[in-house]
Amino acid sequence: MIPSRFLSIVTAFSLVAAAALAAEPNTLTSEEKSDGWKLLFDGKTTDGWVGIGKPAFPEKGWSVVDGTLYHMKAGGGGDIVTADKYENFELTWDWKIGFASNSGVKYNLPNPDKNIGFEYQLLDDENEPDGKRGGRLHQTASLYDLIEPPVDKDIKPIGEWNSSKLIVKGNHVEEWLNGKKTVEFDMGSDDLKERIAKSKYKSVPGFGVKIASPILLQDHGGDVWFRSIKIRELDAK
Repeated sequence: MIPSRFLSIVTAFSLVAAAALAAEPNTLTSEEKSDGWKLLFDGKTTDGWVGIGKPAFPEKGWSVVDGTLYHMKAGGGGDIVTADKYENFELTWDWKIGFASNSGVKYNLPNPDKNIGFEYQLLDDENEPDGKRGGRLHQTASLYDLIEPPVDKDIKPIGEWNSSKLIVKGNHVEEWLNGKKTVEFDMGSDDLKERIAKSKYKSVPGFGVKIASPILLQDHGGDVWFRSIKIRELDAK
């Protein structure tokens, strides 16, 4: 018979090993697979991504580096989008940003060949000028130019990994940062329409109307790294 203290050690080791496996970047656990999750980035290739409005992935700017999808500062290349479109979904991803850098994850694009849509902002809030110029409306985890994130949001320093989540289900949308909700709204609501009318998007045809579209990662000229980009499609009901 194995002494109980050794069983406890084995159990503890197994739990630690399981947690480490679950935390391995760019992988899916068996539970995630059962729940319908799929990887949008496998940590090795750019399969499933193209330059916006183009048939292929950019030849410069973006690359796969140490298991991350990386955009190099001033590297060019333009925005990239998923080859597939999504309408009702839950999206999660890890990201970190370089000094004075700016990026974002865009969705619900009225025109899939143009980089205008709702934007989950990713920013070096302290050093990138747009974070000062536009205040919290232009800072990390905002709905860019439309809804501010909380003052006390949980954000890691530049160069450290953050985890974000986006839920689009029917007309309801939620944005999350490091386990805390930062933005919540309903497409078509009077509140959102009023915000759009006061924003940079006020003259964009179809902006804010629910539509299936690609997911976009923004090239705003800075250093930004993505990994563990996962999505599962949802029932709108």
